[in-house]
Amino acid sequence: MEQKDPKLIVSVSPHISSGRTTRGIMLDVIIALLPALAAGAVIFGLRSLLIVAVSIAVCVAGETLFNLITKRPHTVGDLSAVVTGLILGLNLPASIGVYPVVIGSLFAIIVIKCLFGGLGKNFANPAAAARVMMLLAFTDAMASTAPIKIAADAVASPTPLAVMKGAEGAIPKITDMLLGLRGGALGETCAIALLLGGVYLIIRKVITWHTPVVFIGTVFLLSWAIYGSAGAALVQVLSGGLLLGAIFMATDYVTTPTSNLGKCVFALGCGLLTVIIRKFGSYPEGVSFSILLMNLFTNYIDKATKRKPLGGVKA
Repeated sequence: MEQKDPKLIVSVSPHISSGRTTRGIMLDVIIALLPALAAGAVIFGLRSLLIVAVSIAVCVAGETLFNLITKRPHTVGDLSAVVTGLILGLNLPASIGVYPVVIGSLFAIIVIKCLFGGLGKNFANPAAAARVMMLLAFTDAMASTAPIKIAADAVASPTPLAVMKGAEGAIPKITDMLLGLRGGALGETCAIALLLGGVYLIIRKVITWHTPVVFIGTVFLLSWAIYGSAGAALVQVLSGGLLLGAIFMATDYVTTPTSNLGKCVFALGCGLLTVIIRKFGSYPEGVSFSILLMNLFTNYIDKATKRKPLGGVKA
């Protein structure tokens, strides 16, 4: 019996599909952030939910209106705008006014994301860029801290990083910092909630361990060398937005390197810049600044660390 030659199908890469969609990945990120959101609501009060809700609503509305005006396909369904609004909201203090939240959210979704072509084409992480803009434009509002609601005698207090920079106050105990009982943005204080979210993302294979571990490890080791104490280094790790940034912002698919080596180089740069800014800069925090600066070098890191195909020659 004569056999027909099989058809040879030729197509461009990628040739293997994981079956995962952008919407599915974004949904996993949202699920991973829910513990931090819940912790923020418990620690700082229900106003935290209002801040995050406004941020998400403005991001979704901003992307929808932009697509309508520019006659582009609607992309809200991929949930990336929801993730941007959620991460930005968690980066803000619970006591901030609604007006700065609206401005910051519009900046993140329209200026940083939509004007550069939408998801996959933005040069920087929208939430990190928006937080930096808000730090510069609304310095007093971003520096304010809300009182902790679950302690009867709690009052608004400076962040641990501000205390280490010379502000009046005491550094909380490590156990309190793990639980989130300290000053800071509403979604960055509870280390346990953020670590749970990170573990979930790694198990779901949404992110790899390379960026968070190298970023956090770099900050810990350099802080230990500078302050001469492992305890002070641990305070640096548990303070500010390091865990939120390392797990949820420095792992952004679009604005960070693709190879594992590239991710390590990117995270090393983020950690180094974070420590330098915290120690010598005017602001006590440096995570968002470091991520934004390293986003500018992503393409160069990718080119320097990408693997050459077997048998490939230099173009």
